[in-house]
Amino acid sequence: MLSDITIGQYYKAQSVVHRMDARMKLILTVLFIVIIFLCKNFFSLAVMFALTAVSILVSRVPFRMFFKSLKPIIPIILITAVLNIFYIDKGTVLFSWWKITVTTGGLSTAFFMAVRIICLIMVSSLLTYTTVPTLLTDAIERLLSPLKVFHISVHTLAMMMTLALRFIPTLIEEVDRITNAQKARGADFESGKFIDRVKAMVPVLIPLFVSAFRRAYELSFAMTCRCYHGGEGRTRMKQMKLSAVDFVALAIFLVALAGVIVLNYFFTALI
Repeated sequence: MLSDITIGQYYKAQSVVHRMDARMKLILTVLFIVIIFLCKNFFSLAVMFALTAVSILVSRVPFRMFFKSLKPIIPIILITAVLNIFYIDKGTVLFSWWKITVTTGGLSTAFFMAVRIICLIMVSSLLTYTTVPTLLTDAIERLLSPLKVFHISVHTLAMMMTLALRFIPTLIEEVDRITNAQKARGADFESGKFIDRVKAMVPVLIPLFVSAFRRAYELSFAMTCRCYHGGEGRTRMKQMKLSAVDFVALAIFLVALAGVIVLNYFFTALI
């Protein structure tokens, strides 16, 4: 399961999405999240699902990458769907037994929430799949630059966020390595009660924390040796420039926003 987590990884490809400005991709990702939560019925949700599908196809990132990012979230999706099925009693009753009642409203809401979560995960993953971590750092720093008025170290904040994303795959590989080493020594992580399996993870967590702190110290020492002092006076080899593609993508998302608002107005809300 851990090896399937692909958050923070970059997939190299030649596509329109890869060539877009990192700042615009961040803005569009936030805009997508806002729009998806504005959806109130299946018609507006269908617009956002179609926009998600088109974005994935244009990015030329293999679908298996998105499927890997979805696998760890499947339990959350299932739990959310089950809760909506059993706790929403609107619509026609399809099944009733004891205190359990399944209605058409519960099923439609469960499906609605599941599609919404899937779209959110896929679009969020698309941002890291198509953006180099260094460009993502620069984009976050540029977008948060107004916070400098409040004497906030924007560059440090952006660097911390990017490093956290960058080291997720590294820590996952470290967990896998430690787990295999413990299994070779006779550790059992799969059998027994839930509490026993949680206790069995202690020999994994302690070396993981030690390794994480050691990597953080080594990274800090390496940055100090290279005279790294933050963003002040720092120059960039690649300058960010907005192109026509960025504005076309922004226009498409704004049209999708307008379409969702119109569909919400003319059609009945789901909930």
